[in-house]
Amino acid sequence: MPRVMGIVTPAASNMRIEGMNRFRPIAAFSFLGRYRIVDFPVSNLSNSDIEHIQVYVSQNPRSLAEHLGTGRTYNINSKRGKLQLLFNQDSRVNDIYNTDIRAYADNMDQIELASEPYVVITPGYMIFQQDYRELLNEHLSSGADVTILYHKVNNADKSFRNCSIVTLNRQKGVKSIERNTGKVPECNIFMDTYVMTRELFIKLIYKAQKTSSVYRLVDIINDENDELDIRGMAHKGYFTAVTDFKSYFDANIELLDFDRVRELFSDEWPIYTVTTDSCPVRYCKGSKIRNSMVANGCVVEGEVEDCVIGRGVEIRQGAVVKNCVILGHAIIGKGVHLEGQVVDKWAKVLNVKEIIAPPDNPGYITRGDTL
Repeated sequence: MPRVMGIVTPAASNMRIEGMNRFRPIAAFSFLGRYRIVDFPVSNLSNSDIEHIQVYVSQNPRSLAEHLGTGRTYNINSKRGKLQLLFNQDSRVNDIYNTDIRAYADNMDQIELASEPYVVITPGYMIFQQDYRELLNEHLSSGADVTILYHKVNNADKSFRNCSIVTLNRQKGVKSIERNTGKVPECNIFMDTYVMTRELFIKLIYKAQKTSSVYRLVDIINDENDELDIRGMAHKGYFTAVTDFKSYFDANIELLDFDRVRELFSDEWPIYTVTTDSCPVRYCKGSKIRNSMVANGCVVEGEVEDCVIGRGVEIRQGAVVKNCVILGHAIIGKGVHLEGQVVDKWAKVLNVKEIIAPPDNPGYITRGDTL
């Protein structure tokens, strides 16, 4: 296999999870109580024998930098490989200027200095399993200039509203990539994943800059569709995109279904993450747990149902927590009743005894807040 550089892109400026984005980018969001979303693209690249990985971030980088570290967690060879966390000059004038093209241009020296002839570009806000060796082989065998990854869904009218749709011809050539307007339920969702030569990637960055200051890579790819041979490859297995608050909540809760979990995780394809040395979960006398994921270090005295519970959480006596996502080190006090909530890290719900939201409109309790 030719040598490949992996690039993990930031979320577009219109993909903001209000409240949670104040403290970290989407890639650093906690997921399933144990992982961060960035663990999935970086693990996919590492498992595909890609050992030079660039992760781009524009806002609130601290939590992402702390989590990624040197990259040793992801089984990247310490002598030959490296993981780079790269920043761009965030525009406070207008969010529309904060594009992936701007991030690449601000770090063009690091792209041009790389020696790998090919690049695989993948998003830091989508969750799926993919062997990029298969994508590269498909790209090389077809002779295409660019190969993209897409996933066929039947609920695009209700979900994936901030994503794009791929239209293909009979030869799986890409006719267009357009914003999902929610008009059609069954369509091909673009997974913001590309493979191409590094030389072509650099040319597209410069061309996009000359065309428009707010262009993204997908825009210049669309413009060049008549000149370039662009092919699509279908993705199989579990796939979701975290592009708004509801999609983040749903992505956690829907993986309480064991059949869906098996589509995402396998022994042959590990998803790496930072581990912590802490005690197993302590289930106290009188506690009740149903259909939930509970991370290590938790103490559960109350009742938990259909929940994802992060590390070091306390559910105290008499508390009832249903259909919630509780992030690390939160405390749910005695007699508190929570439903349909995302409780951020280090939050304490002690004095407010009941907070209930419908499943289609989950609530949010701010990081470090005390209620």
